[in-house]
Amino acid sequence: MIAAQAALETKMLLRNGEQLLLTVVIPTLLLVLFSSVDIVDTGAGKAVDFLTPGVLALAVMSTAFTGQAIATGFERRYGVLKRLAASPLPRWGLMAAKTASVLVTEGFQVVLLTVIAFALGWSPHGNPLSVLLLLVLGTAAFSGLGLLMAGTLKAEATLAAGNLVFLLLLVGGGVVVPLDKFPSGAQHVLGLLPISALSDGLRGVLQHGAGTPWGDLGILAVWAVVGLAAAGKFFRWE
Repeated sequence: MIAAQAALETKMLLRNGEQLLLTVVIPTLLLVLFSSVDIVDTGAGKAVDFLTPGVLALAVMSTAFTGQAIATGFERRYGVLKRLAASPLPRWGLMAAKTASVLVTEGFQVVLLTVIAFALGWSPHGNPLSVLLLLVLGTAAFSGLGLLMAGTLKAEATLAAGNLVFLLLLVGGGVVVPLDKFPSGAQHVLGLLPISALSDGLRGVLQHGAGTPWGDLGILAVWAVVGLAAAGKFFRWE
């Protein structure tokens, strides 16, 4: 049941033009634009080496959090989830299927962004397993938060809040603007956000060749546990 629902969710996502704009076009444009034009001071080294990990983190957030929250919110509004609730598919099964769909979509995103980054001169380092662990935990964290929002707020509120959070975290989550550009007090707070932990962890591995970023993984794990547990408890089918 979960596999069938995951396949359906993936097909629906790939057919949605607005979703593709959010999950594919925007991260790609940001990577190409900020790598080609000196807009933000990204420190020593090539801009693409700094930007690619952040854009990969943004792609995870756009798919697992913003896109999933908005799509699920409107499914809930139009009664799609109410009908699924009457099927043998349990609540946790729906969440697992949606998360699996997100992982498939992210696979396409990572391949596309990686190819573009290499074309722009990207030189990655580090352990691929650490990168995979960061991406999986980041997906779990954002997926839980997205489902929590979609399952508790009205669809219109989810649409507004999802896009607002996306824009705020794009600017303040270390994606294209280094966190050290912010005041020291704000840096500590922003560093605890899941987007900051994901972008910082990916950047440490891919740009600097650091070992496994246990601190960032710990932050993502906490967000994942809290978000998924809260979504499982408070998610409403209608």
